[in-house]
Amino acid sequence: MGVKKKAAAAILVLLLFFGSLWLKNGLDYKWDSCLKGYNQVNKLHQLSNSSVASAAEGLHVLSLCPGQTFQVSMLLSHLLASPAYASDVLLQPYLSSWDELVKFMESLGPMVGLISSEIKSKTSIIRQLAQLSEEDPEAELGSDMHSVNSQTGEKSDLEVSHHTSAYHSVHSMIRVELNRGLVNFNHQTDSGCRTLLRLHRALLWLKLFLQKLAETPENGRLRSPSDLCREAYQSTLSIHHTWFVRRAAELAFIALPERSFFFKLVCMKNQEELSKGLNRVVKAIGEVYDRTQKALEENGMLDLP
Repeated sequence: MGVKKKAAAAILVLLLFFGSLWLKNGLDYKWDSCLKGYNQVNKLHQLSNSSVASAAEGLHVLSLCPGQTFQVSMLLSHLLASPAYASDVLLQPYLSSWDELVKFMESLGPMVGLISSEIKSKTSIIRQLAQLSEEDPEAELGSDMHSVNSQTGEKSDLEVSHHTSAYHSVHSMIRVELNRGLVNFNHQTDSGCRTLLRLHRALLWLKLFLQKLAETPENGRLRSPSDLCREAYQSTLSIHHTWFVRRAAELAFIALPERSFFFKLVCMKNQEELSKGLNRVVKAIGEVYDRTQKALEENGMLDLP
């Protein structure tokens, strides 16, 4: 603990600055934007029959954890509600998933908590865009929504009429923003697509971290969460960061709690229970990530500035 306290004190000033650079070329936060997210009811969207079964099974294992702000069961429920139709992702449960992941990061201490402010800024941008489109859907969408609806042939006309917002899903947002010229492939903007890309990259980092945390080595020797988080970062987000941000990030991970903290965080007694629970979450994240990755890749959006 002595080493961690010294490390935390030594890098506090760096991290205050690092918080605004955390995802530079990743999750860079426009501090002058002052965006306000709209009030969102945290309820599950209707799932397909197969998803209902998966959700019921997952929630049976991952029950509510008394006394914790972060609820792994809520995270899983939002993730399972996100996939829609053949390959789409609904934005409301997707953003609700991020709300829980932010709570997860904030529970790990002030060093990692600084990162969560960057993610909050990005979810706020998409929610603000969604709110604007709901307040004036005709001005926001115009004839573009017809082309979006034409892509959802598997839905009935009644279903389409209930989901005419550009920011209902990943596919609808991409198509409308492209049609309206809101996506710039050469310069930074606060478009929903560019914002989604930054969240998408961060989701891969957290997915890999949770996956590593769930692993039980053959020799039985469990590695520290600090090392696992650093490795996950090095193989994901670090490729989008400058040298300075990479060094600051790795210093921040030194302050991560020990493994026993994670048992308490999700109300699990041992590594075996933790592995079973986190593997369900990792699988659900993987489905959302893969669908989003495919949508962004098909539209040439994996390298938006």
